[in-house]
Amino acid sequence: MSHDSRITIQQRGTGQDEIGQPVEIWATVANPWATIKHTSGLAAIKSGADVSIVRASIRINWRTDIDAGMRVVHGMTVYNIKAVLPDEAGRKHVDLVCEVVR
Repeated sequence: MSHDSRITIQQRGTGQDEIGQPVEIWATVANPWATIKHTSGLAAIKSGADVSIVRASIRINWRTDIDAGMRVVHGMTVYNIKAVLPDEAGRKHVDLVCEVVR
């Protein structure tokens, strides 16, 4: 399977703002090629506001430095990584179970 989308994988970290106060930042871990498949869309009402949840599976080449809690950025879309499913037998790919909340 050929990967057709360039993504950015980021992890949460801390930095400092212009006056030296600690702030949350997202640091880039990798920029791999990936295949993105949207698996479902779900509409819900949360605290009186309509919320749209999009679930996706993102497949990348094998690597071991990705964890749930990181995120994937593709264009203007940010996917929260909910689970990491490595292909332990073949060690050829890793599937990232992701969610976008809009």
